[in-house]
Amino acid sequence: MKTHLDWSAYEDAGMGDAYADIPKHGGDFGKAVAVCINSRLCEARDADKQLMCPSFRATGNPNLSTGGRVRMLKAALNSDDPDASFANPELAEAMDLCVSCKGCKRECENNVDMALIKAEFLAQRLYRQPLSARGRLFAELPAWLHKWPQLGGLARWRNASGLLAKLGERWLRIPGDRPAPAPETQAFNESDALAQWADLPVNPELPEVTLLTDTFSRYFEPQVAYAAVAVLRAAGYRLHLATPDDGVSDPERPLCCGRTYLSQGLVDKARAEAKRMVDSLHPHVQAGRIIVGMEASCVLGLRDDAKALGLGEALNEIADKTLLLEEFLARETMAKRLNLPLRAIPDQPKTLIHGHCHQKTVGAMKSMRRVLKMIPELDFEMIESSCCGMAGTFGMESEHAELSTQMAETALMPTLRENPQADVVANGFSCRHQMRAHGDNRARHLALLLRDALDAPADAR
Repeated sequence: MKTHLDWSAYEDAGMGDAYADIPKHGGDFGKAVAVCINSRLCEARDADKQLMCPSFRATGNPNLSTGGRVRMLKAALNSDDPDASFANPELAEAMDLCVSCKGCKRECENNVDMALIKAEFLAQRLYRQPLSARGRLFAELPAWLHKWPQLGGLARWRNASGLLAKLGERWLRIPGDRPAPAPETQAFNESDALAQWADLPVNPELPEVTLLTDTFSRYFEPQVAYAAVAVLRAAGYRLHLATPDDGVSDPERPLCCGRTYLSQGLVDKARAEAKRMVDSLHPHVQAGRIIVGMEASCVLGLRDDAKALGLGEALNEIADKTLLLEEFLARETMAKRLNLPLRAIPDQPKTLIHGHCHQKTVGAMKSMRRVLKMIPELDFEMIESSCCGMAGTFGMESEHAELSTQMAETALMPTLRENPQADVVANGFSCRHQMRAHGDNRARHLALLLRDALDAPADAR
């Protein structure tokens, strides 16, 4: 069995472990599947603070738990023809309904990485069936947003036209009863962002920071990236913005972590995108700078999933120096280096905090708490919920729309309805879009809340 990702990290997995039951096919990929010890913790459907496994929690179907998927994958890898067994409809459905939340990577006793296993499964499936037009649309989105900025107008037109929405559902299986994300007319601009705060002093005692602007902050919500620049500059950090190195392919196109490709099983394209990122960020790391990102799925993709793309030690060096905005600010607070002039926000209501799955996976919600406590008089409360249900593009796929709503209605949306006057902070772009798709437009990124709390508040575009 030829695998598409680098599974060598599991080379010694299961050695001496009587429960491993390593499949006869799949090599190190089979070992990655077999690290599950069948404790069935993932089938604790009513565990209030557990993230995994969202589709199982919503349906109760044991095949949709991490352990259920492992059992079916082992059976496929133990068959005489694993390629044919991968086409088994029950296995295909179980993997299709994995939302790649990464909860098992954190909460499972043996840290089964079902999200990465799914990426390999999807890559294997592409050899039996071509990627759909919808899958190609989602995978190529970062490149197309750069090449054809008029896509924003098309998305807004689609959202305003019931006929176009119905045609999109028929041709692309994108649900017509919920809005599509629409890019802003003006994307984030690095030169404008730095020029806006050029007169603020820099503290030479602080570490230098390189801000990594993800596709979604760049095109869909550029105000988030501008707000992050405002906050970091107000705190006195010398700020650099990550741009393509002159030596990379297509140097005019902004950097992308490759997440959209990997989520569709296009491993080679994901590798090419991640390599552009590595080649461009490595000089910053060598110069001693910290890489700071705003979108949890992109940051986790860079410092975790990309390690399976075989990009060498440079990636590991970058991964070790890459943090979410909230992680960086919390770390600087603990080091007693952060001097961010914050004030109480006038008439600020209670603030509800929804954590992105990948924030929870890396333990970043503790950092969120620490940063939020820096804002004087802020009354905030964490929403105890699993996945919001959008999960990248999952909620924008017609066959998943009902389950996506079911996930949202498990805890998130009821909590929002119970608190109609509250402010809402959600750092995940997909989480914010899920709330908007279900009629609640309040959610915004932490960077915008911090910008509003700056002692000398300034407008961000």
